Amino acid sequence: MKTAAVFLTTGFEETEALTTVDILRRGGVVATMVSLTASEEVISKNKIPVRADAMFDAVKNEKFDMLVLPGGTLEIKNHEGLQELIKKYHAENKLIAAICAAPAALGKAGILAGKTAVCYPGLESHLTGAVIGKNIVETDGNITTAKGPAVTPFFALKLLEILEGKSMADEVAEGFLIPLVYKGN
Repeated sequence: MKTAAVFLTTGFEETEALTTVDILRRGGVVATMVSLTASEEVISKNKIPVRADAMFDAVKNEKFDMLVLPGGTLEIKNHEGLQELIKKYHAENKLIAAICAAPAALGKAGILAGKTAVCYPGLESHLTGAVIGKNIVETDGNITTAKGPAVTPFFALKLLEILEGKSMADEVAEGFLIPLVYKGN
């Protein structure tokens, strides 16, 4: 069974975090919501409290198949432990995904050099060394990035496809009632 750590920090975008967790779990991935704050309860961008499954220090040494960073705030790039984890996963060519403002954390970690990546429009200067992509979701090697809240289902389905295969992503897309627009991008 594949695993993913989905990191939550104060001000995270609810749609990007919870829809991604939902789609991954529908596809059989064990998606663990991890708090980057001092509490298991993390307050989202729109002041919605969400209880994480685990605290960062409790899971930082676990071997997840993928790290997932929802956006909503640039604050996610300032967590030192997460920065170390991103660099470690990248050095081991493990899967890393970020959406909206969160690809800035990948830029800060220095892992986007020569990689095609996207982020929320206007934040491209944070993608240090990246080639700015044209698609709503871009995968380049072990890194997947996406533009923002409205594209979250496509981002999550791409992550599911990477982890569990296209047939599982297609099955979840159909159950999510979006098979006509989801093309595996």
